[in-house]
Amino acid sequence: MAERWTYRYRPSGPEARSAEEYRFTVWGRCLTSADGMLRELRLPVHRLGQSLPPEGFVAAAALVLAEGAPGPPPEHVRIVEFALLDGRTRELFAGSRTQALALYREHGPDALADILNGQEYRPGSSCGECPYVRVCPALRAAPGLLGIEATGRPRRTWSVTNGRNYRVCPARDHMRRLRLPAADSIEREVTAERGRALHAYLADRHGHGIPRPCTAEVPEQWVPNGFELPEHERALGARLLRRHAAVCPLRCVKDSTDVRTEPRVVRHDTAADVVVIAAPDLLYRDADSWVWRETKTSATNRRSSRPLLELYPQLALAVTLVARGDLGGKSTRARVELEVLRPGGADLELIDPFIPANRTAAEQVLGAMVSEWHGDDYYTPVPGRACGRCEVARWCSASLVAEVPA
Repeated sequence: MAERWTYRYRPSGPEARSAEEYRFTVWGRCLTSADGMLRELRLPVHRLGQSLPPEGFVAAAALVLAEGAPGPPPEHVRIVEFALLDGRTRELFAGSRTQALALYREHGPDALADILNGQEYRPGSSCGECPYVRVCPALRAAPGLLGIEATGRPRRTWSVTNGRNYRVCPARDHMRRLRLPAADSIEREVTAERGRALHAYLADRHGHGIPRPCTAEVPEQWVPNGFELPEHERALGARLLRRHAAVCPLRCVKDSTDVRTEPRVVRHDTAADVVVIAAPDLLYRDADSWVWRETKTSATNRRSSRPLLELYPQLALAVTLVARGDLGGKSTRARVELEVLRPGGADLELIDPFIPANRTAAEQVLGAMVSEWHGDDYYTPVPGRACGRCEVARWCSASLVAEVPA
């Protein structure tokens, strides 16, 4: 295997960004033939997806292979993806050095200019390791959000999904954080896939064009691209979407500035030194107040007797954030909503975050999910019945499941 190649470029005149040198490096399996005339970059992926990488990405990689050091320039360049789970490969580019440079001239400069000129901040999971967290203008501080204080602990990220995984099995949370391939038979189980398809449909419906309340007229082919559902699940999904029309929140909004579909809410709890990540299904403005809406689906009309904040911990996080005035706006109509779509109708539960009992319950739910996790350095597996429904069980040496198909 060859060393990673790096392409260096020094501007010949005054440079708007005041850069003395640019360096482009490729990451992956860098291979070269014995005579140095062929260079090949192999990009590992879990599995081959339906979509191809952006042309600008491939073009920039081709430039580095064609012109990068160390070693003499090759005569031929090849870029391939290979799937770690099944060994399949997909060729992204193969051609001469001249063809690689031509590909870059056509697609590369604009793509790299977009990156170099970008001024956008994107708070998220990468904030956990970023040394500039405390001075970042886009990451809002929320001291005490999780209700714990700790010093000397490494900064980490946390979401309700992490909390759920950890509660079932600490090792499961750890392996999901490592982005190990998950078993499709569990990860994309049909009822979960139906729920994701419904969310994708509603997000597209709520997030584009002039906001209009949803109606009971649901297209026959409503399933978004990228989702595959059997006929009975498509029919159930259409029925649930028709139920949504009765409680569609777009009846309260005036224009597109009042709606944020699946926004990423990222806050830094400076007391715990944890970056908290949430993704509401919808934030919308009712008059001058922001409302947090979560939407769930059910194939039955049965209701659970468990308290809502325990059943859906994301509501506990929402209550805490809204009660702190974190979303801005006035508190007059600020609230948290849970919409549950059932075959027999839509349930809409309203939770007032300013009622002390609700806020106390929310803080207790979050504390129970976070306190043990925050001090854990080992993520010890807990084998048991949950192994049979664990999407990363195949990677766990303590799992009671011998093999879970991918």
